[in-house]
Amino acid sequence: MPRRSPLPPSPPPVEIRTWPDREALLRDRALILGELVRMFVGPGRLGVLWMWTGVAALGWSLAGAAFVMFEEAQGPLDTIPGVISLAIGAAVLIPGAAFLAVGAARDVRVHRLLVEWGALDRDPVGDLPLRMPKANVAWLLTSFALCAAGLLGCVVVPATARAGQETYGTVAWLMGLGFLAWLAGLTGLVKAFAHRRWVLRVLVGTKAEQPVTAGG
Repeated sequence: MPRRSPLPPSPPPVEIRTWPDREALLRDRALILGELVRMFVGPGRLGVLWMWTGVAALGWSLAGAAFVMFEEAQGPLDTIPGVISLAIGAAVLIPGAAFLAVGAARDVRVHRLLVEWGALDRDPVGDLPLRMPKANVAWLLTSFALCAAGLLGCVVVPATARAGQETYGTVAWLMGLGFLAWLAGLTGLVKAFAHRRWVLRVLVGTKAEQPVTAGG
């Protein structure tokens, strides 16, 4: 499992802030926001999402292979390889799915901190690196491709099953893979749109807000 950096705390309340001036506040704000943005839409986070999705897909593939073995089994002994494959698949699938869920919960906390720290003040020039348009486009394109592939699998596979071209075990296996791809793609799309919305509302300031500077 990749090592996770600890999340920074929320900004201190106005009454206990100790920044001596606005420049000091902006330096700390830029440092923390830079780290939070990398945690949210950095290339490493995209790699982590794909990695755990791949782990979950591998686990489901082993489970799907077990379903096919059960269908083709001619006797009790023939089900033993399927049981082994199912057990290994569950051992791989469950951690992969769990880490995907943990990552989604962490992303919610990171986004909340982005909003809180970003709302402290405005720094149009210093905030330019935080927009990360290329990373955002990468999230959008790859996530859209995953969603499209997942939805295609979930739609086409049942159609082939109705035509009698696939067994039920194969259908369950392929539809499970499609669902995982769609879920990972949807997660990426939500993050990409959330980051873009944060840039527009907090950094650019399309919503009228008053900056909260050092000392209130």
